[in-house]
Amino acid sequence: MTPPPTRAERLTMPLARDVVRQLAIDNGGCIRPIQLRKTNLDTRRAEHVLVPCGHTLAAVCPACAERAKTLRAAQCREGWHLDHEPVIEPDEPGELQRMWVEWRATTQAARDRTEADHGDTAELDQLTAELDEEITRSGVRGNVLPARPQRRQRSTRRRQDAAELPRRKIAPRTVGKTYATPDGKTFRPSLFVTLTCPSYSRVHSDGTPVNPERYDYQRAARDALHFAALFDRFVQNLRRFLGYDVQYFAAVEPQRRLAPHIHIAVRGTISRAEVRQVIAATYHQVWWPPTHTIRYPDQRRPEWDEHTGRYVDPATGEVLPTWDEALDAIGHEDEPLHVARFGDRFDAKGVLAGSPDAARCIGYLTKYLTKHVADCHQAHTDAQAAHAERLADALRYEPCSPTCANWLRYGVQPKNPRAGLRPGYCKGKAHRREHLGYAGRRVLVSRKWSGKTLADHRADRKAWLMATLGLSATDPARYAWEPVAPSEPDYMPHAQRLLHVIAERRRWCVSLAEARRRSSESEVLSATANAA
Repeated sequence: MTPPPTRAERLTMPLARDVVRQLAIDNGGCIRPIQLRKTNLDTRRAEHVLVPCGHTLAAVCPACAERAKTLRAAQCREGWHLDHEPVIEPDEPGELQRMWVEWRATTQAARDRTEADHGDTAELDQLTAELDEEITRSGVRGNVLPARPQRRQRSTRRRQDAAELPRRKIAPRTVGKTYATPDGKTFRPSLFVTLTCPSYSRVHSDGTPVNPERYDYQRAARDALHFAALFDRFVQNLRRFLGYDVQYFAAVEPQRRLAPHIHIAVRGTISRAEVRQVIAATYHQVWWPPTHTIRYPDQRRPEWDEHTGRYVDPATGEVLPTWDEALDAIGHEDEPLHVARFGDRFDAKGVLAGSPDAARCIGYLTKYLTKHVADCHQAHTDAQAAHAERLADALRYEPCSPTCANWLRYGVQPKNPRAGLRPGYCKGKAHRREHLGYAGRRVLVSRKWSGKTLADHRADRKAWLMATLGLSATDPARYAWEPVAPSEPDYMPHAQRLLHVIAERRRWCVSLAEARRRSSESEVLSATANAA
């Protein structure tokens, strides 16, 4: 008779739920599947379907994050070296769409006449709102009468410390130039560029500052906050300089010193000297109220006044200036709160389609997409942890947006204020430690990159899989989908859902392997028949 295992031996045994979870991951299944009820509208027959969560972080769901990464790599590969214009022509409006717009035009004219005669336009305003909803529901993008937000005018004169940049009229093309070799071969190279932030002080090889006291953490925090706007300005300048609609696929990630930098796949090519010229001429000015004086420290924060719906001085009861009033107080002679620029160091090289360099660069672009920004470079030493902590302290009270609660610390009412705001506790994405001050999207893709949206690329992958397995697509209009609530009797617990995911993934893998085997056999038979 085998003696029962000891407690130490039992502790070495793997947990059943961990085995199930690891099996789901090994088989490429989602570990957070969502249970939906799929009802056939013709037969009223219902069945349960588990759909992937679709999360893009490997720490949350490795399989979904890896699929998202693969999809981004395919999107980058498909649009980088296009040799034709990705034509995206809108459909002609239908009769129903024309009818709604004509009705909207008649209503707008009646509304404008009533307003000119100082009449009551409430009923017509309600009618135009309903018509706008119907126009959108009929399949029309945008608004018939777009809102015109009030824009604050600032001087467009270039800074004296910025290099001049010649501008050309932008031609309506997106593909780069074709070059010919002496032997008659033609090629169309593209560009891979890496831009970085400027230096804040000398750093060691592990990214920590040589002298933390001299490291400019405030500037580093502000550069991270406005990095996305600076890159947008760079693209504008690049297009105006080259004279065509440059397309790009870019990914943002941190350096070891925790400052953001960006890898960019650019369609078309440009010399390093011209890239350096565009970088020198690119800057982004942040015209926000000054923050050099702390008017309300943590000991006496502004208080919320229920009657006025505004924050007031805790001692005098005086209402703090609104966001618009604070912007109006910025005079023509004042300096911007911050001027963001790229660093002098950059990397740029030409890349040919289908070359090993192209695959390597796409790997760089998608390498860290499944991780949080802060997880790209883990702190392994006390110096690295202290460096990250000092950057987080610099970001804590730095305003991240017009609605940031930190504006109360500097005597300014945030835009659209509400009760409960506390300086130093803004819930904005930029203030979370895992984002290191960068609140923008990790992947930035121009609109005419491949002529497809990410959903279109996902549909292409699905169509390939269905064709490989020999399955026919179903009409989505025949089915109704709804989530299954935990309170319902047919709701499956998490462990049961994972078991279904494992079984389903195994079945799909076997079916796909069999389909590929049949395809390879048919190709061999076809080649043999042709040879005979």
